[in-house]
Amino acid sequence: MQTKVRMWGNSLALRIPRSFAIEAQVEDGATVELSVEDGTLRVRRHRPRTQRLSQLMRKVTPRNLHAEVATGTRVGREAW
Repeated sequence: MQTKVRMWGNSLALRIPRSFAIEAQVEDGATVELSVEDGTLRVRRHRPRTQRLSQLMRKVTPRNLHAEVATGTRVGREAW
């Protein structure tokens, strides 16, 4: 399929046909990754990395662990 690149403000825009968007699982407002590989423009759906709590907790060390933070007196039915 061929399509045209058009101006959009100071940038260029490319319209994605609906059938392509459905197949690529891209919708309005989706974030995509652009790259140029061997002179070819590639557009890929951005898939955020998911991390487990255990992976994040491994990054906590005595060096980057902050001290307790005072948040003031309790308000309402908070249990301390």
